[in-house]
Amino acid sequence: MYISQQIAANAVNQVLLGRNLTLALPAALADFPAATLQQRGAAQDLSYGTLRFYGEIDAYLVQLLEKPLTDNRLHSILLVAIYQLLHDKADAFTVVNQAVQAVSALKRPAAKSWAKGLVNAILRNFLRQKEPLQAKLKANAVAMYSYPQWWINKLKAQYPDHWQAMLEVGNQHPPMTLRVNTQKISLDDYTQLLRRQDITATTIGAQAIVLAKPVAVEKIPGFTAGIVSVQDYGAQMAAPLLGMKDNMRVLDACCAPGGKTGHILELANVALTALDSDELRLLRVQSNLDRLELQAALMVGDAASDSWWDGKYFDGILADVPCTASGIVRRHVDIKWLRREADVASFVAQQAKILPNLWRMLAKGGRLLYVTCSVFNEENQGQVDQFLKNNADATQLPYPLPIADELCNITQINGQLIPSSAHDGFFYALLQKN
Repeated sequence: MYISQQIAANAVNQVLLGRNLTLALPAALADFPAATLQQRGAAQDLSYGTLRFYGEIDAYLVQLLEKPLTDNRLHSILLVAIYQLLHDKADAFTVVNQAVQAVSALKRPAAKSWAKGLVNAILRNFLRQKEPLQAKLKANAVAMYSYPQWWINKLKAQYPDHWQAMLEVGNQHPPMTLRVNTQKISLDDYTQLLRRQDITATTIGAQAIVLAKPVAVEKIPGFTAGIVSVQDYGAQMAAPLLGMKDNMRVLDACCAPGGKTGHILELANVALTALDSDELRLLRVQSNLDRLELQAALMVGDAASDSWWDGKYFDGILADVPCTASGIVRRHVDIKWLRREADVASFVAQQAKILPNLWRMLAKGGRLLYVTCSVFNEENQGQVDQFLKNNADATQLPYPLPIADELCNITQINGQLIPSSAHDGFFYALLQKN
């Protein structure tokens, strides 16, 4: 199992050096082509878990080290091992032994006897002093919540009644939610199909089903046939809010990976243009549409530019703009440690170019749905308020929350869906051109 530790430590090390986990983990796995499926799965779990609780783990390690380690690989092995000792069910002796083995397997200069002895001593010291070490961390917010201090401060200021719950939800494992294509099968019939496959699930709203336990995508009944898609319930609110009808001309801007693109087409027979600046990401959109047996005109283009636009107005526009992704942090645990406070202003500036540019392309009486997967006000209602000041022909429309059962206790504050156990944190602003 030390191979799983080694892979995870490699991935964690890359993230702490600034690389995205979606790139770092495959790169780390590629170094161990002989790793079994079990080892690869364990490495993924360890990578996500270590980064999810990195603030807490690192705070323990700082107390245990007399001075910072100069070898990042040793540091990352210790992080992964302490995560296991804190949050995993693995036997403590086994974890320590595997960490020492992982150090032994490293190439120079770390694979020296002193390095193995150091890792062994630090981990055993952690086990002996866990309680007094833990007591010292109670006043350390970064250790307590496993978020950067600037992130904690921002949520405290913007959500005085919800910030703690938001931080806690962000450290949970995300639910696996499906969107049923009701063009092909009813929600009730698909629920029965899951039941026959012994898959426990709960329905939410008109199209969503939350699985009790995650299932590999290829094992989801009807997935390859386009009967169902994987999409968070919060994200599933976008297409219905846009409220498009048959034969309308619609733009899905910044559309990749295409979840909302497919949903729009499942709800209405519209002429849909799907725009994204990344040609490779559009391939994934096309793949999703092919699976769903739906069609859209895919275009490579910058949503902040009009170089791709043919001058014909759209009846509806979905503007799913780039953002900090702070509302989906439990799915992308590396975001907490890769983002910097200055990045918020950078995204705000980018959004401030996209929104008015797309607004020019909207027909009179048309609707634009501004969407982010962020929880920071500057990117959300703050951005919209500034836009409304500069555009007298724009009105922000109120929108009703979808009807859901007790599983999905939806809380909305000025268009912001507060992340919960059943959905991620999305912001929606529905704008109409007067």
